[in-house]
Parts: sequence; structure tokens; C-alpha cells
Amino acid sequence: MIRLLIGSLLLLTSFCPIVVGQDAAAPVAETADAAAIAATPAPETPPPAVSTLNSGDQAWVLASAAFVLLMTPGLAFFYGGLVGRKNVLSILMQCFVCMGVITVLWVTVGYSMFYGDDVLYGFCGNPMQHFLLEGITTTQAFQPVPNVPLGISQQTFMVFQMMFAIITPGLIIGAFAERMKFVSFTLFIALWSLLVYCPVAHWVWFGPSNFPFNLGSFSAKDAVPEGALDFAGGTVVHINAGIAALVACLMIGPRRGYPHQITPPHNLPFAVLGAGLLWFGWFGFNGGSAFGATPQAVQAFVTTQVAAATAGLLWSIIEMVRNGKPTALGMITGVVAGLVGITPAAGFVDVKGALIIGAGATIISYIFVAYVKPALKYDDSLDVFGVHGMAGIFGALATGFLATGEFGVDRQGGSMAQFMLQLKAVVTTIIYSGVVTFILLKVIDLAIGLRCTEDSEKMGLDLSDHAETAYTIS
Repeated sequence: MIRLLIGSLLLLTSFCPIVVGQDAAAPVAETADAAAIAATPAPETPPPAVSTLNSGDQAWVLASAAFVLLMTPGLAFFYGGLVGRKNVLSILMQCFVCMGVITVLWVTVGYSMFYGDDVLYGFCGNPMQHFLLEGITTTQAFQPVPNVPLGISQQTFMVFQMMFAIITPGLIIGAFAERMKFVSFTLFIALWSLLVYCPVAHWVWFGPSNFPFNLGSFSAKDAVPEGALDFAGGTVVHINAGIAALVACLMIGPRRGYPHQITPPHNLPFAVLGAGLLWFGWFGFNGGSAFGATPQAVQAFVTTQVAAATAGLLWSIIEMVRNGKPTALGMITGVVAGLVGITPAAGFVDVKGALIIGAGATIISYIFVAYVKPALKYDDSLDVFGVHGMAGIFGALATGFLATGEFGVDRQGGSMAQFMLQLKAVVTTIIYSGVVTFILLKVIDLAIGLRCTEDSEKMGLDLSDHAETAYTIS
């Protein structure tokens, strides 16, 4: 009993406040407090945001950047095979010049205009903020949204986005193939990239929430896209370039002899090879836009394949029904239409959505290529507007209805509200790209002229602009 009483008293004193002046009790209380603290489990702290690079994500996005870069030479062969033999080198040269000019502009001011802090009330990013990649590190995780770092560095993100900036003006080449002066073309793509591509990309992907034309910024709260959805560039790349292509072909005018005496494609195998390279590169184009080796990247990869295959198959079926025979040119045109259509939706839709978008993109593109263009008699030489512009518009609008709740878009799936946001982005891009493209081409035409001379057109741009020929004459 005595031992139990003493133990009880000691336990009681460990929970009693220490009275000033009771020196003998202080060591006992301190010992008991320390024991209690040691026995208490440490509170769980939330894990810190990932601040280190993920080698898998880094590898996937860097590889995807290489895939997207390969698309520009693929585009060169695709377009080059579809023009006459006396203009094939001019097409290849124009595509490769895009790779040179846009790369230099991107690392000086272009990336800053795309992703720098807002200037002109959010019209674009500050061109000097990352001048010559100032502050763009290779060792720290990039945070496009505060407190939500990715597993890639900002320099990885920068170079991936560079490849998009390169191919977008390259798409426009097909609209004025065989008739635009090389110097005028080079000046045009430089100005267009800075004054059209960079602002539109800023609005759609990382624009400010208070800018009147903000179309699809990211919420700092949960990193879920707000506004228009454009997973990999349906609006920024394809609608933007497609509208510019339509304006360009209207301003420059048709080729000599159009539509009755134009030169047929000189090398369809080149075009098929180019289409194959584009299809391959598009997996990086769409899959890499998840910015990591994630489930969403897998989803984008799968939907890209499904939409492209569906579109190419349907185009061939349409040709069989209408003309009795499918063509290689029709097949690859359909594939490209499907790839364009799925681009804004790739990471937001399931396989059912990919099937619908692939089929719809082919139908709308076929109508514009086979019926609308001949009826209106505009010479969009390689159907940039009919395929990239119209399939891009269809894909962007279809995303509003077909986007699923799995990726934080709309917990109930697509909706009319999301469709209206998509429509806003499409209309804004059409108006802005069309107006500014017209102004740029008009200024260049007044300054140095846009179109090559009649003699140059007869001779071919390979000789007149580059003093070369693609094929020797035996």
C-alpha cells in the first residue's frame, strides 16, 4: 500500500504546475515532462512540394521535344513532295529556315513574350525578362503554377515549347507554296512569330486572369485549366496558322494557271514519308504536353493514335464511295486532319472522344478541300486552311463537349458552358490572327514585295531564289 501511495503521489505531481520555491520538485517535474514529450508522437506534417527533378519526366519531355523538332523536316518532305519538282528545294529551305530563325528569336525574346510576366495589361510577357534565357535554370523543378512544381526544369519546358514555335509558322508555307519570295517569307515568319504566335500562346496557355482576351489560364489554387482547353495547340498552333494561311493565299493570289494548269505533286512517296514523320512526331507533340511521363501522357498518346487512324481510314472510305478508288494522298491528308483535330483534346478525352474527333475532323476537312475551295476559287496550295484550320476549329469546339471529368475539367464531363469558352478562344484567335497577319503581309508587300516575279515563277524558286536544282537532268 505504501509503495502504491508513493507512486500515485509521484504521478500526480507530474501533472501539477510547479510552485515557485519548490526546488526539490523541479527536477522531478522536468523529467516527467521530458518523458511525456518523448512519448507523444510527432504531429504529421504535410509532405513538401516536389522540388527535385524527376529523371523519367525529364527524359520523356526532352525526347518529346526531339520528336516535335523532327516534325518540321517531316513537314518539309510532306509539302515538298506535293509541289512541282522545280520548287521542292524552296519548300525544304523554308522549313529549315523556320528552325533557324525561330530558335534565335525564341532564346532572345520569344520565350519571354510567351512566358514572361505580363506587360501591356497582359497582352504578352515581358520580352526582356528572360533575355538570352536569363534565369532559366536546368537544375530546379519548374513551377508553372505556384506551389505545384513539375518534375522537369524550366529549360526543359522552354526547349519543348520552342519546337512548337518552330513548326507553327512552317505550317503556313503550304498556303503560298511556289510563289512567295524567300526574303519576304523570312521576314514574315519572324514578325508573325513574335506578334501573333507568342501573344496567342500567352493568352491560351499561361495568360493572366484579368486580361480581356485571356482564354485559358491556369488556376494558382489547384493547377486545373480554367477557360478554354487546348492541351497541345489546337488553337495556338493549328487555328492560328490555318487562318494566317488563308489570309496569305488570298493576298498573294493564285498560282499561274490555277486551277486548270497547275503542276501536280511531283513525288508522292516524299509526301507519304513526310506524313509518317509527322505522325511519329505527333506523339511527342501531344504526349509531351502532359509535361511528364504521367497517366495523362499515356492517355494523350493513345487518343492521338486512335484519332489519326480513324481519320485516315474514313478519308479513304469517302474516296472509294465518291471516286471508286482510295488514294495515297487522300489517306495521308486524312491522317493529318485527325492529328490536328485531336491536338486540343488529346489529354482531356477518352477513346470514344478520339473516335468522334478523328471522324469529324476528316469530314469537315474533306468538305473544305473537295467542295468549298473549288467553289470559292482561293488557291490554298496545300490545303493548310482546309485541314489545319478547319480540323483545328472542329477539334477545339468538340473538346468542349467531349472532355471528361477524369482530368479536372468538368466533373460531369463536357458541357455547353465549356463549349462557349472554346468558342470564345476560337473566335478570338481567328480575328486576331487574321487581322495581324493581313497587316504584316501588307507592310512587307509595300516595303519589299511578297510575290516572286513571273519569270521566277516560271523558272521555279529553286533556281531563282537558291541557285540550285533538286534533280539533275540526264
